[in-house]
Amino acid sequence: MPGKSGHSAPRRTLSCVVQGKRKSGASAKRSKSRGKDRAPRTWKQRLKLLTIWGLVGCVVMALLGAGGFFVAYRSIDIPDPNAEFLTETTQVFYSDGKAQLGQFAVQKRDSIDYDEMPQYMKDATVAAENQSFWTDNGIDPKGILRAAFSNAQGNATQGASTITQQYVKILYLSQERTWKRKAKEAILSLKIKNQLSKQDILEGYLNTIYFGRGAYGIQAAAQAYFGKDAAKLNLKQSATLAAILNNPNRLDPDNEGAAERLFGRYKYVLASMEEMGTAPADEVAKASEGLPKFPEIKQNAQYGGQRGHALTMVRKELLRLGFSEQEINGGGLRVTTTFTKKAMSAAAQGVAEERPEGFGPKQLHVGVASVEPGTGAVRGFYGGQDFLQSQLNWAVEGGQAGSTFKPFALAAGIESGFELKDTFDGNSPYDLPGGGRPVENQGNRSYGRVDLIKATADSINTAYIDLTLGMPDGPTQIIETANAMGIPPDQPATKPYGIPTSSPGLQANTGVSLGSQTVSPINMANGYATIANRGVAADAYIIEKVVDRDGVVRYNHKVTTHEAIPEGVADDVGYALQQVVKSGSGTSALGLRRPAAAKTGTATNGRGEVSSAWFVGYTPQLATAVMYVRGKGNEQLKDWLPSYFGGAYPASTWTAVMTKALDGEEVESLPGAAWVKGEAPSDGHEKLPPPPPPEPKKTKKPKKSLTSEAPPEVPAPPVTTEVPPPPTTEVPPPTDPVTTPPPTTPTALGQPRVRHGRRRPR
Repeated sequence: MPGKSGHSAPRRTLSCVVQGKRKSGASAKRSKSRGKDRAPRTWKQRLKLLTIWGLVGCVVMALLGAGGFFVAYRSIDIPDPNAEFLTETTQVFYSDGKAQLGQFAVQKRDSIDYDEMPQYMKDATVAAENQSFWTDNGIDPKGILRAAFSNAQGNATQGASTITQQYVKILYLSQERTWKRKAKEAILSLKIKNQLSKQDILEGYLNTIYFGRGAYGIQAAAQAYFGKDAAKLNLKQSATLAAILNNPNRLDPDNEGAAERLFGRYKYVLASMEEMGTAPADEVAKASEGLPKFPEIKQNAQYGGQRGHALTMVRKELLRLGFSEQEINGGGLRVTTTFTKKAMSAAAQGVAEERPEGFGPKQLHVGVASVEPGTGAVRGFYGGQDFLQSQLNWAVEGGQAGSTFKPFALAAGIESGFELKDTFDGNSPYDLPGGGRPVENQGNRSYGRVDLIKATADSINTAYIDLTLGMPDGPTQIIETANAMGIPPDQPATKPYGIPTSSPGLQANTGVSLGSQTVSPINMANGYATIANRGVAADAYIIEKVVDRDGVVRYNHKVTTHEAIPEGVADDVGYALQQVVKSGSGTSALGLRRPAAAKTGTATNGRGEVSSAWFVGYTPQLATAVMYVRGKGNEQLKDWLPSYFGGAYPASTWTAVMTKALDGEEVESLPGAAWVKGEAPSDGHEKLPPPPPPEPKKTKKPKKSLTSEAPPEVPAPPVTTEVPPPPTTEVPPPTDPVTTPPPTTPTALGQPRVRHGRRRPR
């Protein structure tokens, strides 16, 4: 029945559609009805749901992490130790950044096989660095996390804890402190652990680890410390090198105070070896009695002359700034210093020209340092004999300051209320209140009442003792002023340094102004640079900039200054120091033919021997200190040198150095006295009366001119600040203080200077 069939299909279809719609609507209604009837979820249900989703997220993250780890594990290859060790040499430049001063060359590294390494050396290294080495997995997860968190927070750098991790780190010579590098180290440590044997790891470690003295690997270390091949190292030598690994710079026995620290670490290594059963108890007991002997090792020829002293200073400053030994020796750094070729050459040539003949560099030591006022940049220095002959740098070591310390007392005195014109007791001897050894002037000469200008010009000890006692808590005031002006305190800093950070013996006693404390020429020159800069002090420094192998600036020095003393006080101190050169104990410096201010100084040690001779002075552009000492730096100069006074050889050396250093520079004037007014803090320091005015001279009346024209005016001579040249006839150098005082003049008494020129005719 085709008709029926033709009509029935649409009906079914329509019915289905309608039915489908009805079903859908009913379903929606039912769903809505159920939604209204459903109770809200409890907190337990929500927590369960969150937990489920959290687990799902963790699984996803784990899968992603595993995939990432797999990719990283496959992509990171174990480096070739010999190829990766080809490090870049750190180069050190003069201040122009172009001329090379020197470089920190890495010693040749000879790899040796595991079987060639002495068993004691292998056992000592494990005992010192990683006692679980033979049984652990090569990775210390807790140590990695601890170091990463510590380094990320800017705390002290923490290194790898296992030998395997250390080996990975040194293969890259990277000092980057990031999570990325830590993760890379961990993956590489795991890969090395899985692919290399423990013997291979220890062999690679001992062939690449840094032992100090530029030595990478055990073979180079054995030569650097004991002058022998690694195969011949005994128990004591092996334990010593294993101990040094902990901190190569701090534990190098050549460094000051390191022997005691090394001995403590050395005994720990021996005790650990005995505990682990790798060294017999009887041999350990015998070895623990003391460190092995260290033979004198010939230095690298590139350190000859003054270059070795300069590079040593730079290395210590880099360490202080936070660079590691590894970076310094093989990190490819470019270090720009403050040193100039001109100033360095001037220091060396000036010493060579003026030091007395017949006194070898092993006995007579000369230290020189030149500092730029306003910046603190050390422009030049002379450390003494060839670095290959002696590593003592006398520009750093210093000596007793003597009377060159008096300007700091003068500054403190003026700040406390005294004036340049105030008078003090210049008689000798001076009895100290409360007893004690009386203070004497040179030759026990008495000067009577003297003002501070004459006391400075003639270096009168007793007047400066009277000044110190006249100030409230004078010794402390003097030290505080000296510290502010650039002289370090008595106690040293704990970090390594290139510039001295202490002045041993700088203590608050009555004689502090007479200079029994030890001060380095670098710091003394910087202290005088503060006066030259009219009271504004700058921190002395020797490193201008450091750039790494990738061209990233890792350090850029910023000049830091502060007002140490008021400008007027500095000008008054400077005026007194100018009189030292013009008419006092430092007239040898007139040969500079420039306005200059300076102070002579000699010091005596505890045995009453003359232990040092100084001359320190400045022009507006440069401050320089020159020091002469003998032997170990504290031995008798009197009756040994032809003249031991600061106004003799030190002054002539200073003049020679400054003449060469300032050659071609503009002649600049120095400020006059400010005549700072103040109220004397104690009685008995009245000002000297001004000198009587000169009697008027009788002048004849000028004859009448035959003509009606007035005579032409004669111009007055121009005012000049250039000092007159020294006399052509040779004169003996003055002593410190001079034996014959200069004639009393209005200038010496502190009166305004009068210029004498031709009067203009009227």
